[in-house]
Amino acid sequence: MGILIINIKELVQVEDVPRLKVAGKEMSDLKTIKNAWMLVEGETIQDFGEMSKIPPDYKLKITDYELTTHQFTNSPAHQLTSSPVIIDVSGKMVFPSFCDSHTHLVYAGSREIEYIDKIKGLSYEEIAKRGGGILNSTKRLHEATEDELVEQALGRLNEIMMLGTGAVEIKSGYGLTVEDELKMLRVIRKLQTLSPVTIIPTFLGAHAVPAEYKGRQEEFVDMVISEMIPQVAAEELADYIDVFCDRGFFTVEETDRILLAGMKHGMRAKMHANELDYSGGIQVGVKYNALSVDHLEFTGDAEIECLLESETMPTVLPGAAFFLEMDYAPVRKMIDAGLPVALASDFNPGSAPSGNMQFILSMGCIKYKMLPQEAINAVTINTAYAMGLSDELGSIARGKKANLFITKPIPTVEFMPYSFGSNKVETVILNGVVIKKVAK
Repeated sequence: MGILIINIKELVQVEDVPRLKVAGKEMSDLKTIKNAWMLVEGETIQDFGEMSKIPPDYKLKITDYELTTHQFTNSPAHQLTSSPVIIDVSGKMVFPSFCDSHTHLVYAGSREIEYIDKIKGLSYEEIAKRGGGILNSTKRLHEATEDELVEQALGRLNEIMMLGTGAVEIKSGYGLTVEDELKMLRVIRKLQTLSPVTIIPTFLGAHAVPAEYKGRQEEFVDMVISEMIPQVAAEELADYIDVFCDRGFFTVEETDRILLAGMKHGMRAKMHANELDYSGGIQVGVKYNALSVDHLEFTGDAEIECLLESETMPTVLPGAAFFLEMDYAPVRKMIDAGLPVALASDFNPGSAPSGNMQFILSMGCIKYKMLPQEAINAVTINTAYAMGLSDELGSIARGKKANLFITKPIPTVEFMPYSFGSNKVETVILNGVVIKKVAK
């Protein structure tokens, strides 16, 4: 049982010896195989190589198979057969699925009215002070049922899956009470059972200070530590803990306390840091061995030096900087200094209402002056690392999970970021199963 893909125009992001991440000059190294084949068995990539060197027994199967033509369906029919389904993808490329390591994909309703306020000139912070922003989403989430949240989130998951995303991190943080944070995380857990997309849950109780705690921020921090974290841990609802450490949100000292409490309960740190100012968030994230520090619009020499001495993945969120018209993180300087960089979507209703990782890939090149090869590494292997998944996702390697997409006919690898306005994905394969052929 399995899938044999033949006549691949170019097999992209190939690794004979898998790496956990790539940094500095290595980010411009993107190995591919032209005119290739690949065998998937069960959920994993079994083998691959050049068509001219395909094993003889596979040649026999291909010859026999020429009598019929494989038709894609919406059901994983290939799992019912004893011999591999053979897919001829002449003129098309195969990529590892995108890994999106930073989203707020579970939310209730949109916030386009705030978008109009932004057009009129109000800043992100001004909108938040008026009861908009995160607190707006908090109110809506409180009023929504778990079933409603699951239904909305499944629609978003299906959308990003058809755009090439095979793994996604989803944060809580629109609850801000014990009950609603647990509700969000239970929704995320249910999504793990309903979607073929690999989902990583992160607890973000310290996303903002609720209105009822205005002037009593320390009390809210105490509640996150003494009530939220123990209950989240008791139900095993999150792999990671996140804090929004930035101007107007949580201080370095408050972040330090929250991350320490999370660590004691088995949750590794991830961070919102330095989006609005030089907040110290990067340094406190590194102190606690955060898996990633995200946003990073305000990153200087001290922050780069700190990251160079760590195992923390700097993660940039182009969609938010673009939508909010903020300064762009100094990605070129970071890579030239020897750092790895990941790119994620920040999919959320207020500051980045899109989970399209093809657009994020393009933004890496257009706005951050990344080479296409660097940007592809930033949305695959490095984002897999930022989710703790690079041992199983993020590249084409033997033994890794078969999360792939087949492109429409495209001329070059560079065409993926170049053509930013169209969906280049034709077929999605997740966990070794042909999920669906995307409508043209």
